[in-house]
Amino acid sequence: MSERSIRAEYTRGSIGATMMKTALAMLAGTLAMSGYNIADTYFVGKLGGAEPLAAMGFTFPIVMLVGCIFNGTGTGIIATVAHALGGDNQDLARNLTSAGLFLVACAALVMGCLGVLTADKVFGLMGAKGETLRLVRSYMDVWFYGCVTAGISMVGNKVLITAGRPKTASAMTIFGMVLNVVLDPLLIFGVGIFPRLGIQGAAIATVISQMASAGLILIVLTRLGLLRWQAMPYTKLFAAWRNIVRYALPAIFGMLLFPLGTFVITRITAEFGVQAVAAVSAASRLEMVAFVFPMSLGIGLMPMIAQNFGARLYSRVRQCLKFSIAVAIFFLSLAAVLFFVLARPLSAIFTPDPDVQSVMVLWLRIVPVCFCFLEIQRFSGFALIGCGHPNLDASIKALRMLGLMVPLSLLALWADSLTGLFWARAVTDILAGAVAWFIAWKIVSRLPADGEDISRPGHATNS
Repeated sequence: MSERSIRAEYTRGSIGATMMKTALAMLAGTLAMSGYNIADTYFVGKLGGAEPLAAMGFTFPIVMLVGCIFNGTGTGIIATVAHALGGDNQDLARNLTSAGLFLVACAALVMGCLGVLTADKVFGLMGAKGETLRLVRSYMDVWFYGCVTAGISMVGNKVLITAGRPKTASAMTIFGMVLNVVLDPLLIFGVGIFPRLGIQGAAIATVISQMASAGLILIVLTRLGLLRWQAMPYTKLFAAWRNIVRYALPAIFGMLLFPLGTFVITRITAEFGVQAVAAVSAASRLEMVAFVFPMSLGIGLMPMIAQNFGARLYSRVRQCLKFSIAVAIFFLSLAAVLFFVLARPLSAIFTPDPDVQSVMVLWLRIVPVCFCFLEIQRFSGFALIGCGHPNLDASIKALRMLGLMVPLSLLALWADSLTGLFWARAVTDILAGAVAWFIAWKIVSRLPADGEDISRPGHATNS
């Protein structure tokens, strides 16, 4: 039986309409992405005592680290698959998807084994000890063994979006989150026939829900004709891996800079007192709300640009970047105005402490100025990756964090100015966004007329 033909869904139709339709389809899925950790944290908090919640806190950095590796690998897979689909090389797209998911599974197995073997030492260095360390192990031992399905679920969802199935991808995320919310109280508290497993039950619920989601995603990818289950010759497997890793390594590096930089900035903020840390933590939750729709738009941006780049529809590449930047400027400028005007009532909702409120008001009236520039940097990075320049994207992220954010924040600390610390974040994102936009637009504006060939070794279209 012949394999199913896969269309490059993003190479036709109106750019604006397609991007908005994709963003709206992913909106619910974007909100559900944080559902796993929120549900686990909420129900574990009901166990009572500080130890269970403290244990959950110790798990987040490691889960984030593994997630960065999965997401970076996923970036390599979707960039190359999108290039292949755009170039109508369906056999290559199948090879890249199959080899890519196998690579994710292998990496997850290695990380899971290393995690179990080094857990006591790693979490001990982080400060976990006694009962807290025991609870951390009871959660993470299960999570490490199940991280293969977490990786396949995460990356498989990205491939569905790349194949032009954002609604399906969103539905899979929501399904996994809902199943996790249902299983959490049953396994944590021992409802009915289920044993009371405490924090370990939260891990089991997460792994089961991710396993169910991963299974469904693999079925859908197989039916779409993007996943084949036959053994692949080593030459094709290694060729696909080389192509994926060329994009994945810079992406992983860029993503790892974020938690590292966040740790450093949090440490600097702590020098201004616990009120500053509390205020920034609360304000950061509002920041996440402001970025919900732009993030949904961004999820489909890179595969859309990469498909059109692979199809040599360079005018559409330029349209994608211009439209996404316009949307980011509109939504996030509006958010900045609302935060400035509503700073005091919003801060009062989060905390009754007047000292924390005053710091939060200061943050809400300075940092949101840079929101649109942060998203411009992110969208420009997607354009660079989609056009075959993953190293440039990683370099801009390094410039933002290591060249601007950390030095300017240290300067504010030296000046003993909390206001200066917040302006350090704003100036950093404005400069990094401007640089990213300049570089990305310079590259896409120099692309040739539609249909002309670009000779560049390493692209999936030339593999």
